Amino acid sequence: MDESTIQRHSSGWLFYVKAAFGISLGLMILGIVWLPTDLWIKGYLVMGIMFVVGSTITLAKTLRDDHEARRLINRISDARTERLLKEYTD
Repeated sequence: MDESTIQRHSSGWLFYVKAAFGISLGLMILGIVWLPTDLWIKGYLVMGIMFVVGSTITLAKTLRDDHEARRLINRISDARTERLLKEYTD
C-alpha cells in the first residue's frame, strides 16, 4: 500500500481527542468524589464508568478492524476482477 494514500489525522485533532477524553473522565471522577453519598455508591459509579470506557474502546476498535477487513476483501475482489478482465481482453 502506498503511504501517500493513507489518511492520517492532524496532530491538532489527536491532541483535541486525547485532551477531551482526559478532561471528561477526570471531571466525571472528580464529580463522583465530591458527590455527597456513601463510599460504596461512589465505587459503584466509578466501576460503571470504567466499564463504559472499556467497552467503548473495544467497540471502536472492533468496528475499525471490521471496516479495514472489508476494505481488504474489496481490494482483493477488485484485483481478481481486474485480472479476469485483462485475461478476457487479451
